[in-house]
Amino acid sequence: MFTKRTIKPHQAVAVVDTASEALAVSISEKACVDMDYMSQLTGKTKEELAGELQGVIFRVPGQLEQDGTPHYVTADEYLSGNVRRKLRQAQRAAQQDPVYAVNVEALTAAQPKDLDASEIEVRLGATWIDKEYIQQFMYETFNTPFYLQRSIEVNYSSFTAEWQIKGKSSVSYNDVAAYTTYGTSRANAYKILEDSLNLRDVRIYDTIEDADGKERRVLNAKETTLAAQKQQAIREAFRDWIWRDPERRQTLVSQYNEEMNSTRPREYDGSHITFGGMNPAITLREHQKSAIAHVLYGGNTLLAHEVGAGKTFEMVAASMEAKRLGLCQKSLFVVPNHLTEQWASEFLRLYPSANILVTTKKDFETHNRKKFCARIATGDYDAIIMGHSQFERIPISRERQERLLYEQIDEITEGIAEVQASGGERFTVKQLERTRKSLEARLEKLQAEGRKDDVVTFEQLGVDRLFVDEAHNYKNLFLYTKMRNVAGLSTSDAQKSSDMFAKCRYMDEITGNRGVIFATGTPVSNSMTELYTMQRYLQYERLQELNMTHFDCWASRFGETVTALELAPEGTGYRARTRFSKFFNLPELMNLFKEVADIKTADQLNLPTPEVEYHNIVAQPTEHQQEMVKTLSERASLVHSGTVDPSQDNMLKITSDGRKLGLDQRIVNQMLPDEPGTKVNQCVDNIMQIWRDGKADKLTQLVFCDISTPQAKAPVSKAAKTLDNPLLHALEGAVPLPEQEPVFTVYDDIRQKLIAQGMPADQIAFIHEANTEVRKKELFSKVRTGQVRVLLGSTAKMGAGTNVQDRLVALHDLDCPWRPGDLAQRKGRIERQGNQNPLVHVYRYVTEGTFDAYLWQTVENKQKFISQIMTSKSPVRSCDDVDETALSFAEIKALCAGDPRIKERMDLDVEVSRLKLMKADHQSKQYRLEDQLLKYFPEEIEKHKGFIKGFESDLEVLAAHPHPEDGFAGMEIRGDLLTDKENAGAALLDACKEVKTSDLVQIGSYRGYAISVEFSAWKQEYTLLLKGQMTHRATLGTDPRGNLTRIDNALALMPQRLEAAKAQLDNLYQQQAAAKEEVGKPFLYEEELRSKNARLVELDTLLNIDGKGQAHAEAVVAKSTRTSVLDSLKRPVTPRSTDKKPKQHEEVR
Repeated sequence: MFTKRTIKPHQAVAVVDTASEALAVSISEKACVDMDYMSQLTGKTKEELAGELQGVIFRVPGQLEQDGTPHYVTADEYLSGNVRRKLRQAQRAAQQDPVYAVNVEALTAAQPKDLDASEIEVRLGATWIDKEYIQQFMYETFNTPFYLQRSIEVNYSSFTAEWQIKGKSSVSYNDVAAYTTYGTSRANAYKILEDSLNLRDVRIYDTIEDADGKERRVLNAKETTLAAQKQQAIREAFRDWIWRDPERRQTLVSQYNEEMNSTRPREYDGSHITFGGMNPAITLREHQKSAIAHVLYGGNTLLAHEVGAGKTFEMVAASMEAKRLGLCQKSLFVVPNHLTEQWASEFLRLYPSANILVTTKKDFETHNRKKFCARIATGDYDAIIMGHSQFERIPISRERQERLLYEQIDEITEGIAEVQASGGERFTVKQLERTRKSLEARLEKLQAEGRKDDVVTFEQLGVDRLFVDEAHNYKNLFLYTKMRNVAGLSTSDAQKSSDMFAKCRYMDEITGNRGVIFATGTPVSNSMTELYTMQRYLQYERLQELNMTHFDCWASRFGETVTALELAPEGTGYRARTRFSKFFNLPELMNLFKEVADIKTADQLNLPTPEVEYHNIVAQPTEHQQEMVKTLSERASLVHSGTVDPSQDNMLKITSDGRKLGLDQRIVNQMLPDEPGTKVNQCVDNIMQIWRDGKADKLTQLVFCDISTPQAKAPVSKAAKTLDNPLLHALEGAVPLPEQEPVFTVYDDIRQKLIAQGMPADQIAFIHEANTEVRKKELFSKVRTGQVRVLLGSTAKMGAGTNVQDRLVALHDLDCPWRPGDLAQRKGRIERQGNQNPLVHVYRYVTEGTFDAYLWQTVENKQKFISQIMTSKSPVRSCDDVDETALSFAEIKALCAGDPRIKERMDLDVEVSRLKLMKADHQSKQYRLEDQLLKYFPEEIEKHKGFIKGFESDLEVLAAHPHPEDGFAGMEIRGDLLTDKENAGAALLDACKEVKTSDLVQIGSYRGYAISVEFSAWKQEYTLLLKGQMTHRATLGTDPRGNLTRIDNALALMPQRLEAAKAQLDNLYQQQAAAKEEVGKPFLYEEELRSKNARLVELDTLLNIDGKGQAHAEAVVAKSTRTSVLDSLKRPVTPRSTDKKPKQHEEVR
């Protein structure tokens, strides 16, 4: 019955032969360099071990073990992290104790390459730039009169991360720079500069009276546009100014390198981990072992691995190893609610003897919760597994909540005082006072609730490791920013995210920032703020250290808002919109992020997954769809003009209806005809063809659709309410549906059509029908075996946790989800280990002329940032283009745009970006040449002149002290003149033995030169230095006579070294002349860049319909007269042909 061992007991190694073996065992068994343990294993002393492992382990300056002995760490730990700071510490320690010379040498080699000015992007508003530089820029650029410089000054509040220009209104209206060159009549240059520093776009408002006589502010589009041009001019002026002065350039470059280019990422190796108690039938991959090592040795960790990379086993093994090593006592796993049982099953599959506790819904019912939490607190469990929602129901203690609120209130009170002292705006003070009042109200409410003794708090559970699966579900953490209306930035707060943040901060306190492990295949799924949010959860103290706890401080270093062309939501035109999509200084951001993030992408993992071939299927719109798109346009016009109550109709409703319309017109009105060639019908045809082709192997397919999902039978009142939709009456004479008729769904329609074409009904299933864990498990089993061959579902229900890949050959995206992460989760169902098919197909369906194109473009914009960050490649300095990962989204957008100018615009964008890159390179070379002419060449020339003079002088000394013929010139050692070679060589070796450190010790003289000796602990050798005007070195050995020969050889090289110095001086003069010739040369392709950039701007203007013209400006004052954003650009939609076009490899139209 029992055929093989399923649990392999752990057996620790008792004896090893070498120091390196002892180190591997120590790391495996103790998770550290334990010298006592290693001595027991080898029988060697700690000193012997340290000597043998020199360069493999390092003694840490200023740190001792509990028994007072030196503290050692491995090289991968010591030579990573902030290596600049470590080098300074080692240099100070080496001055006191030469044993640390080896540290200095190794850390020197590990220093990051210094960046130069051309590689560092500085944005106006970057909080690492001292306010004195901003003030200097302001005075020089705006020609601020001397008498005004006392009243106009720049202030910065580190508490609010807000810049303020005091006295910005005191400048005269006749000031040309302030009101003409860099400002407008409504916003002077100082006001625009202040907005720019605070990362805000300039907006000019007028105050008008409405029909009720009430005053209100409306945007003045014309003045805002003029001010925006001046704002861009100031930003460009700052970019040109900041690096212009060599002294300022060197100071800021040094500061940036010290603050942001000081980190070396640690490479983790888990190959030595033994995994006692693990199922021997399961072998982890190398990337999984390395990730586990990251968790064990690196502190808080984000397992940002590709979907299907094995994150579950990584977390399970990390928790069990951490407990075995004594790093933690109790791990809590927080996983999606529907995956708790699956998690428990996987946990026990990897560790069959683990003692785990899995929560159920009953455990968290009111009368059971206290008892269950007590079981967690008192039980000796290896792990507790609970759902996300259950985790939220375990509160942080009231005392801790009170303390956190008190701390926040105190901070805000200090901030108010700081803003008032610096003359900050009343608006900022009022905003802070409102926040303080809100916090005080929360504190009072908390105190009024009274103490509840029957509540078990999170702190009482005894948990000291927190593992969070699908951590992207906690992305909506409160975000404060001074920026306005930037797409992708949300300041909303989710209670579950605030709860998670508070618990993470508690875990940081009790574990020293080592107790939180997040896992997700999509850490950034929607916007750049999610990366910052992940850092707040896992790197809060690191952000504090870098003064980046404010989002604006973080964004000012790494991001920039750009205005880009995009399809308007109505799908028939274009508009410009401001969004965060340009990022710079990416290597520094990634080095910081990778301190916690263990990033593994598909190209790194090389997993045995099938190759994916994409097919974009484009359906022509029906006449009804074309008419209803026009109706959407009319509704958008009414919403835009403000003549519709937002509760009756709004852009969100229009967008929702547009998505439905793009999928199938019958979702809007099921009385409309089912016409051939639609998305749904093309999908059905493809499913049937693939079903027939894969009949022999029982190949399976997934169909994803988030709209028109199967619903339980709705009450009559709800059905009636559903019919009250503006789109239902888009066509004249639309007839309301009979109440008894079932509601149309795409799912039912597809199933009926598949059955009608010959597919057995029992081979088609909806994920929604498996409404319990047992049914879901049974359904997945049927798909894996080919009993069910077509499974339809939504991303939410059929995404993460759906492992049915065995026979999958095709996946159909009938609609486009809002987040790239959802697309990744969909694709992860088929492009997964365990799929028996070497080639699989992903079909994406689009209805031209509808919202589909806009939805795919939205996903493309979101994918841009994600692809730049979540990459295994070394990131470029800056990036705002679409890379290969996003091209499939861009392709879909181009297929649906139907405007050749878009293609021209895209090509021009690439070309202009290339020319700008060339210009930036030209500019960086000019900066470098300036630096060389000002500092490098003069210094090097003088230095080499000194070398030549020194060698010539030393050669004269050498000529004055020759060896006698067939004799020895003699050597003075310790005051004794030794004329015999043997005696001199022996005395030299005796003198060397007395030298124990790397400090130079003078021991005598030879042929007119003073001689000194030093000992290198790193190289384990002695070096003799002969000092004249120059220094001449000879490495000593153990042979007395041989050493004297080496010394003479070193002196004999002097003529060669003199000639080399002369040649180098000639070369320096030539380089200096060439640099003088090159410096100041203009950029060769300036005219080409200018003309192409002008055409690009022209195209943006032609395609932009966001109301930047005169009609929009007038309509600001009279909103009721505002026309639809679609009326500015009407592109005729070609009526669709009823003839079905032939299927092609990449695209079907």
